[in-house]
Amino acid sequence: MSEGTQRKLAAIVSADVVGYSRLLGADEAGTLAAMRAHRAELWNPVIEQHGGRVVGTAGDSLLVEYASAVAAVESSVVLQRKMLERNGDLPEERRMLLRIGVNIGEVVMDGDDIFGDGVNVAARLQAIAHSGSIAISGNIHEQVNGKLAVTFSDDGEHEVKNIDHPVHVWRWSPDVNATTVDAIASAEQTLALPDKPSIAVLPFDNMSGDPEQEYFGDGIAEDVITALSRFRSLFVIARNSSFTYKGTLPDIRTVAGELGVRYVVEGSVRKAGNRVRITAQLIEAMSGKHLWADRFDGNLDEVFDLQDQITEQIVVAVEPEIGVRERERVRRKPPGSLAAWELLQRGLSHYYRFNEIDYAEAVRLFGEAAALDPEFAAAHAYLAYTIATLDLLGFVKDSEKVRTSARAAAEQAIILDPNEPVAHCALGRFNMHSGDVEMAIEQLQTAIAINPDFGWGHYGLGLAYVYGAGQWHQALPHLDTALRLSPRDPMRWAMLFTKGSVLRFLGRYEEAVAVGRQACQFSDATFVAHLHFAASLAEAGRIDAARSALQDAARLQPALSCGFVRSTFISMHENTLNGLLDSLRKAGMSE
Repeated sequence: MSEGTQRKLAAIVSADVVGYSRLLGADEAGTLAAMRAHRAELWNPVIEQHGGRVVGTAGDSLLVEYASAVAAVESSVVLQRKMLERNGDLPEERRMLLRIGVNIGEVVMDGDDIFGDGVNVAARLQAIAHSGSIAISGNIHEQVNGKLAVTFSDDGEHEVKNIDHPVHVWRWSPDVNATTVDAIASAEQTLALPDKPSIAVLPFDNMSGDPEQEYFGDGIAEDVITALSRFRSLFVIARNSSFTYKGTLPDIRTVAGELGVRYVVEGSVRKAGNRVRITAQLIEAMSGKHLWADRFDGNLDEVFDLQDQITEQIVVAVEPEIGVRERERVRRKPPGSLAAWELLQRGLSHYYRFNEIDYAEAVRLFGEAAALDPEFAAAHAYLAYTIATLDLLGFVKDSEKVRTSARAAAEQAIILDPNEPVAHCALGRFNMHSGDVEMAIEQLQTAIAINPDFGWGHYGLGLAYVYGAGQWHQALPHLDTALRLSPRDPMRWAMLFTKGSVLRFLGRYEEAVAVGRQACQFSDATFVAHLHFAASLAEAGRIDAARSALQDAARLQPALSCGFVRSTFISMHENTLNGLLDSLRKAGMSE
């Protein structure tokens, strides 16, 4: 123990606001003002009156230490009841209610901060508490039972994330419908469940204590996603969406509603020297029931076998009908070098940041991985795909030379592993930009056949149909599938503006405007999104709004003109390009 740290027994209260992101999105200024008022007028006074000490406040969360279990629970009940009163006159969609978890245990004091399992269990209890209610541990219940005029219901033992023993949970709710706000918080984003078993794999927590190892846990989770995606009998949410929960403690029911899945996988990775421990658990989201949980220990040179074991056990729990042959087919050829695999994961951590500097670093790392292990198909595939993306975004200066080397990387990946979907997707992009649309569509169809839940494969095929072939009707189903497979994708704006352009070509102008507006609300959306939005507004007869959207596009790309569009989209199908230019002229674009 370092100097200045000590251990002691404490009661810990962990609380957060239900649906906080939704509230901010609807009224940021009003939500922040309400939060400040709640803290100053209610939370801080109640905590002080019960002898509590606030040890952490971040955004919508609250962490409080008490010397007494009774004081911790009593203050939590007061907070919940008073919050209900303060929200009583507000419409349901604007109410701000808390979820609270309470635990007692040993904590480590380091200055004003506290750490340890006592804190972690309280946070996990908060994550499974219902809105407007409290979840307490069995240890707390033993301390307060019969001492307070409140009744707790026994919810049995729960396996909770990153805690190696079950936690006995007791619940308290006021005499109100505590599920109302839960339903409201996710209502806008709740998606219908697919017909087949649907699953999301959340990023695995890094338990190594070393931020540099973050990519290792990400890589484990991503490989599990990729493996599960190869089963046609499963509907698997894309990595881009499930990883938006990274670094948070999301309520599993909220995740299920936002992603439209029945099952959620979460886990952790602890790496020490040459040893690795991977824990994973499968949760039925709506009930919170843990269907399966296990721990896997091994040497780093066994990590790919451990991934196979995790994947197979998850699949057996979710879809018992999947046969041995399907489980065998899911096994990917692992790289010969663990160091190469780690370089790939580092590269992916840069790729998913979607900017020129990080893309360049991703290219460097993917290239190093391929050089270190020339038979590592995924390294060659992602190298090609990243360069194709750079080229698409206009970041490549010597396009022809770069395309040639990247195409060679994609072809090499397919030679090494014909079932590498990213490589087929990259080749599809190169073929589309070189004018070989038929071959582009064939490659993208192959990528989807290999991995039916490959969201970017569906987006790429939809793009090839509209951008390269001018076949708008064929594009729409694939764009819809891409949007459904990755509902929280950081590149969702690209999928949306492409869909909006298709709807415009099909004469569905009001729908095109609605979808285009969504695309432009993303902070990372490029001028192309605003360009297509302006075109849709013009076709809908909203000329003033179209001119305003065109000005937004011009602010992002000052050289914008019909001539610029023609020279930038040189491989766009003639009908698609001419239709776009006609619409932009209506919006007032100069030649």
